Amino acid sequence: MVKIDDIRKPIAADLEAFDRFVADNFSAEGDMLQEMLVYALSSRGKGVRPMLTLLAASMHSPAAADAKDDCGAEQHCSKRTYLAALLVEMIHTASLIHDDVLDSADERRGRPSVNAKWQSDMAVILGDYILARTMSLGMASAQYDLVSYVGTAMGTLCEGEVLQSQHAQRFDTTRDDYFRIIYQKTASLLGVSAALGALSVGASREEVDRMRKFGEAIGIAFQIQDDILDYNRQNNTGKPSNNDLREHKITLPMIEVMERSTAAERDEMIALLRRCHEDEAAVDALHERIVAAHGPELAQQTMQAYISRALHLVSKYATTPYQKSLIALCTYIAERDR
Repeated sequence: MVKIDDIRKPIAADLEAFDRFVADNFSAEGDMLQEMLVYALSSRGKGVRPMLTLLAASMHSPAAADAKDDCGAEQHCSKRTYLAALLVEMIHTASLIHDDVLDSADERRGRPSVNAKWQSDMAVILGDYILARTMSLGMASAQYDLVSYVGTAMGTLCEGEVLQSQHAQRFDTTRDDYFRIIYQKTASLLGVSAALGALSVGASREEVDRMRKFGEAIGIAFQIQDDILDYNRQNNTGKPSNNDLREHKITLPMIEVMERSTAAERDEMIALLRRCHEDEAAVDALHERIVAAHGPELAQQTMQAYISRALHLVSKYATTPYQKSLIALCTYIAERDR
């Protein structure tokens, strides 16, 4: 099984330099805000977005063709690329803080969420501060093309959150709705992450667009796999299984089953979903129904189609350690259990 450390290997030194770049540029006035900021930035998860930006930049750089398998021992990326990675990572970090407030989530990656530790009003302020600081850094650097490119992603994320909330309240998410939501909430920013990497090293418009499509394809696959894992009682995600059902979210495994059901059966499933927020028996019943009808397996077929699309896009590049890592990233997303 592919390990995330193997994917990072060609850019290991650049990832360390990127972490220093973040630390050097993110500090706050006042002890409390600084404490909150350090806490939020000390657990940024797998770092898929900056990793994607750095790999895309390295693959499009003039020196890529001469890169050796041990290229990760040296830095290759410029501060412009580190800034590109910072823009997407900090937007993602702020969005997670805001998500936890909206969902009243007590945990994030196995430890108390910012809102659980400092209350929701302070968490909102921290998320806003991170966004403001990020845009300020981007503008001060005069890298206006990077800032302009990433700016649209912020509005797209907000649109996706509102759309998901609307459909969760109405219990009416269709396949089209689902893919629009996961594009806006997940895939769009991964697309921007890959595109910004290429843009930061002067890649052509065609190459930037190809990287955006690559990032979007793995982003959709990533979210589908996340939604599949939610139906796995033995998942390693750090979250309880069936959380989506408790939050009244209709995701692809359930959609696959509903599309193959009669109207009466769909009504029964929605009736169970309405009770999931406070009735664990309803959660268990709906879970068993979706699993028995092979909802997760059907969703996995769709996920694999997006992985294939991403592999096709990256196969157009010469074989380098960076291209190999992007191929490995596709495999990792398809196989991951956390």
